Amino acid sequence: TVYTSGKASSAAGLTAAVQRDQDTGEYCIEAGALMLADNGICCIDEFDKMDPNDQVAIHEAMEQQTISITKAGIQATLNARASILAAANPIYGRYDRTKTLKSNIALSAPILSRFDLFFVVLDECNPDSDRQVAKHILNVHRCEEKAVQTPFTKDQMRRYIRFART
Repeated sequence: TVYTSGKASSAAGLTAAVQRDQDTGEYCIEAGALMLADNGICCIDEFDKMDPNDQVAIHEAMEQQTISITKAGIQATLNARASILAAANPIYGRYDRTKTLKSNIALSAPILSRFDLFFVVLDECNPDSDRQVAKHILNVHRCEEKAVQTPFTKDQMRRYIRFART
């Protein structure tokens, strides 16, 4: 599993870049997040804040599960067989139930069409649940053991994702 932020990632950081090796002076390919997550999961937070040009760079990876690169005399097609789990915020900070998903999220139709599933997580204004969430966050940062118990193990999540892929 590889985690990255859409806000801070470039197209090269998500796919691959060609860099000059300091020792040999030759060009080599440096893996991006999608290559590093090959056969795994690439989690991209703040996907809506990603530059649209950088979003275009991952179209091939999402559709064909490969990354093609042609730079500095290097031509390669690399595997990027990763599931992408992306998180995005609504346009005005709150999800408007009267509008469609596309109207609520600042993502293009081509990028939206490459996702298989969408989960809308709504934040209901409730002081009691907000207090519970804040208490949980504080307990996690205080390293209290009871705060970091997860409902699913890593193995259960892997099995579920493997099942969902088939």
